[in-house]
Amino acid sequence: MEPSPTGPALTETAPGRDRVGAVESRGIDCVPDSERHGRARELFSVWAAPNVSYLSFVVGGTLVLMGLSVPEALAVIVAGNLFWLLTGFIAVSGPASGTSGSVISRAMYGVVGNRFVVALTGWLISSLYLALNWSAASAAGLGLAQRFGLPRSAALDAAAVCLIAGITVLVAMYGHATIVRLYTALTLFLTVVFVVLGVLVLLHTDWSYRPAEPLTGLDRLAVLSSGFTIVASAPLSYANSPDLARYLPRHTDGRAVTLWTAFGAFLPSVVFTAIGALAATALDMSDPQAALESLMPAWFVPVFVTAVVVNAVANNGITAYSSGLSMQSIGVRLHRMLAVLVIGVIGTTMTLFALLVFDFLTAVNTMMELVVVVTGPCMAVYATDIALRRNRYDGEQLHDQSRRSPFWYRGGVNWAGLPATLGGSAAATLCAGSTSWAGPVSAALDGLNLAIPVGVFGSAALYWALSRALGTFSPLTAASPTTASPTTAQS
Repeated sequence: MEPSPTGPALTETAPGRDRVGAVESRGIDCVPDSERHGRARELFSVWAAPNVSYLSFVVGGTLVLMGLSVPEALAVIVAGNLFWLLTGFIAVSGPASGTSGSVISRAMYGVVGNRFVVALTGWLISSLYLALNWSAASAAGLGLAQRFGLPRSAALDAAAVCLIAGITVLVAMYGHATIVRLYTALTLFLTVVFVVLGVLVLLHTDWSYRPAEPLTGLDRLAVLSSGFTIVASAPLSYANSPDLARYLPRHTDGRAVTLWTAFGAFLPSVVFTAIGALAATALDMSDPQAALESLMPAWFVPVFVTAVVVNAVANNGITAYSSGLSMQSIGVRLHRMLAVLVIGVIGTTMTLFALLVFDFLTAVNTMMELVVVVTGPCMAVYATDIALRRNRYDGEQLHDQSRRSPFWYRGGVNWAGLPATLGGSAAATLCAGSTSWAGPVSAALDGLNLAIPVGVFGSAALYWALSRALGTFSPLTAASPTTASPTTAQS
């Protein structure tokens, strides 16, 4: 019988380890075939819930505030969100190996080199995203509290952040099966709320809107490139897609994994970012929460704020879940639950600091424009490795961290992966531009932001060339009879 993504089969086919409502006991260790379950289409709601997002409205409004016309903003939104296909493509390595992405990346960086890369991407950048989403949710909740007459205070700020963070960490602790089941319901709730908000926005949209000072020449290209970078930074930040797919049967069709993952994130991201752009034609989106609430009947405001908080929990739930696995993968000997708790404490501390120090909108734009100099090259190297190996990964070999491991390479470092990533990041930094930083190349081109094309395509090309030259893409995994290619049948 075909297991349903929302029915009881998910619990019945996952004895002991991955059950709805029970704390997931498995960490980064390989999922045996006897415990694999589910269908690729489950991934739709897993990725839709985090992306039916308040931040999408914020980003959409930002694009128009930057000076883009509505057609230009919509084109940027669609183009930037196409990178969700890359997120989906990377997810195919989860079912093939049965382990987390932070372990699979040992193939790209080596046993030792991987620890440094995962510490940066799995801890620091993940903690930054936790803080960003919790800041948005806390600001919305605190605004609602003030409506009910509660005075703003440091104690209230801390209580709101800790409450939202605590719920998020609890979701991450329960783990995979609970996330799959819970996010189906969250997707429905968030979609209904944000569709109602979308209708309110459309009723007030100024369809004749034109920028007061239309951009031309290099100025126009610079803003288009910055907008594209902001939008694309979201899909380029999710290198954890294998973590949510690793429980699927080994021979699950890789095309289905790619498309369900990508479509689940792409659809809500495009729709609600576009609505944010339309809202900016009639509202002052420099204060997005106040602007959007001005359209709502009073009874809908608490519902909207609840949706913002729920979305932050959904978004950060999978981030905290993967961050806990990342902590284990670099050698920290903690149970997955404790690792998630540590990440939660770090993210909570950063959120409290952000609320006290930074302007929210500025923080969003700056982070999303600059973080791609790291995440873009990492995603590119990962995707190139999947293509070179034809998605043939042996989870047991990937867990061998001895000097006899096929992923020890030379000195524990893959001298194709680390130089390709560092080289791509360095080149992207030179070409990046934001309100707080302009690389020399970007500055010479009047602010044109080329961080994504240079970082992504440069790293991919360099990794391909170095891997071919050094022969590092063909250890035992390339010939393992127990692995599967991304196009093996059974969706």
